[in-house]
Amino acid sequence: MAYGVGQVARLAGVTVRTLHHYDEIGLLSPSGRSAAGYRRYSDADLERLQLIRYYRELGFPLEEIAVILDDPASDPGAHLRRQHELLTVRIRRLQEMVAAIEFAMEASKLDIRLTPQERFEVFGDFDPEAHAEEAEQRWGGTDAYRESNRRASRHTKEDWQRIKAENEDWGRRIVALLASGAPADGPQARDLAEEHRQLISRWFYECSYEIHTGLADMYLADERFTAHYEAMAPGLAAYLAEAIHANAITRA
Repeated sequence: MAYGVGQVARLAGVTVRTLHHYDEIGLLSPSGRSAAGYRRYSDADLERLQLIRYYRELGFPLEEIAVILDDPASDPGAHLRRQHELLTVRIRRLQEMVAAIEFAMEASKLDIRLTPQERFEVFGDFDPEAHAEEAEQRWGGTDAYRESNRRASRHTKEDWQRIKAENEDWGRRIVALLASGAPADGPQARDLAEEHRQLISRWFYECSYEIHTGLADMYLADERFTAHYEAMAPGLAAYLAEAIHANAITRA
């Protein structure tokens, strides 16, 4: 069966621009073309794309993925064993990693020293303490949690308004970038991922690249975070997660 580029993008959860980029660099070229010259992907192409996505999620650069997939000595079983080993390592690392606290749920139980009127002006209907108990249970023993509480307790109303404005401005720009079709591992997306990391570091706690990629994984694993980013734009959770991983690989 042959699939159009739009169909493949929807099935795989990637952008059309990303597929075009993969074709341009020879990582994933469609097996055929329609009479009008449009890309047509086969089932084998989709299988290769699935492997590409697996390796991308594991943090491999595109150039290395091409070498792995084009190795004549490799086979599907070898890929599965390799991915299993890499995922096992990542799971172990994530289990040992200092869990972090992010803007919404992670910013819970912050001892925010605002009057009820000021809280409404800053947060509207959002209650930053709604997940306080869960946040403390998950991260209460971490340095990041303690540092976030310490900094947040000192923030003034003006600080919170600035945090909100900076986060909303960043959100508008990454939504626009997603809509433009720019690849998630491209320089513009990586720059916005780096800005996201720096926002966390500036206002809450020192967000290392390791912590940041852990957050990226949580955005996809926790449906509440996924829903938050999907409400901003469909596909944004996966797009941001890929951009964060690509940024960490490039800059770390």
